[in-house]
Amino acid sequence: MKDIIEISPYEYKGNILELIGKKWTLVSVKKDDVINGMTASWGGIGFLWNKPVAYIFIRPQRYTNTLLSSSTTFSLSFFCEEYRDMLRYMGRVSGKEENKIKQSGLHLIEDTLAPMYEEAEMTILCEKLYHQPLDPKGFENDALNDQYYPSCDHHILYIGEIKKIYQQNAK
Repeated sequence: MKDIIEISPYEYKGNILELIGKKWTLVSVKKDDVINGMTASWGGIGFLWNKPVAYIFIRPQRYTNTLLSSSTTFSLSFFCEEYRDMLRYMGRVSGKEENKIKQSGLHLIEDTLAPMYEEAEMTILCEKLYHQPLDPKGFENDALNDQYYPSCDHHILYIGEIKKIYQQNAK
């Protein structure tokens, strides 16, 4: 297992926009004995309700949404570029169809607040605070709604309080 250390949300020195928008994240959730993850590139990190938070957007038809809607925690894991194919796979295949974690070759770290992986460069563990489907009436620019939601399957926004951040220890 790689050496990982816990850091404060205030200690992260990287580019958040690059982290989620370009590197992508693996959103993972455990509900009872089921663990599932999916790739996401829409979300962010900020400060809300006097707490450091992470927020993500998940389509309602995704299996991860089914699990997350009834779970209290989730994780956001980030990987180096050599894991890009794994992230594509995790975004393409449904966890209802197969055990994606096992098939991906990732190694779970047990006994954590939410799923973590040995291979991740960084993992953010979150406690769910809020969720709400995006409302089509909220769009100021109808073209965005038309472009991204022609099937009216609006993403669900999940906001989680950042409880812990783990990153690989750069020795």
